[in-house]
Amino acid sequence: MTIATRTGDNGTTGLMYNRRVSKCHPRVEAYGTVDELNTALGLARAITTHAFIRESLLPIQKDLVTVMGELATAVDDLPRYVADGYPTVGAGLTEKLDGLVAALEAQDITYKGWATPGATPDAAALDVARTTARRGERRVCALQEGDQLRNAQIIIYLNRLSDLLWLMARWVETRSEPGSKPITA
Repeated sequence: MTIATRTGDNGTTGLMYNRRVSKCHPRVEAYGTVDELNTALGLARAITTHAFIRESLLPIQKDLVTVMGELATAVDDLPRYVADGYPTVGAGLTEKLDGLVAALEAQDITYKGWATPGATPDAAALDVARTTARRGERRVCALQEGDQLRNAQIIIYLNRLSDLLWLMARWVETRSEPGSKPITA
């Protein structure tokens, strides 16, 4: 078996359950952006020197696979997707992010005004991930507005994730300042 199936040579791609759509279909834009987000998180995880960030990002990346799977399923195929045992995005995923937000907000994070990305490589990578999450959120909102999304929890999850990534980037910057303390969470 080869990765080069050639089935997309005509400008279409397959969703779950072999439904073919254009590669520029809003659903493909949505799950493709979440895939980019997952990749950006992988870069941030690979370059950070902070164990807390590295250990927090990997479970999020795994949860994004759930997000992508649900987004890659046409609305008409969702009952089959669920019946086949695939996980969907629920409030529990967002609650995990809320826990990380609370842990970071309990730390000594300093920021003044608008953050300018790029103070450190890992904070910059987290900011790239944050802006990708925001784009993903916009793409998923477009699905909802086009009546192609049944699970509003996906929007909530991506919104919370972008907030968390902003906090993580500021936390990394704070910890990179002279005399900073490592996280105690």
